[in-house]
Amino acid sequence: MINFLKSLLSSAPEPDYASLVNEGALILDVRTAREYASGHIKGSVNIPVDKLSPTHKDLKNKNRAVITCCASGARSAAAARMLKSSGFDAVHNGGPWHQLQRKILN
Repeated sequence: MINFLKSLLSSAPEPDYASLVNEGALILDVRTAREYASGHIKGSVNIPVDKLSPTHKDLKNKNRAVITCCASGARSAAAARMLKSSGFDAVHNGGPWHQLQRKILN
């Protein structure tokens, strides 16, 4: 019984974000434009979560891997769910942008 509960609560292994980026993944920063201007991952695209649409010009290829990020991970999780429900094949919630940046650079 305890192992069953552990399996329900355990999360999937974290993807290799550096490899995803090297293979052409889009880093989608869903913070506000003001937050983005205060610091962001080089090469990322800023589309605030409240303006996010699966038909946005930077999101035309549903087969391209997308890594969402924000300040804390909450908005990026919401954005990842929206993109997955819109038919995007490979969407990953990268969480806070500054932590994602470290994972990509290491």
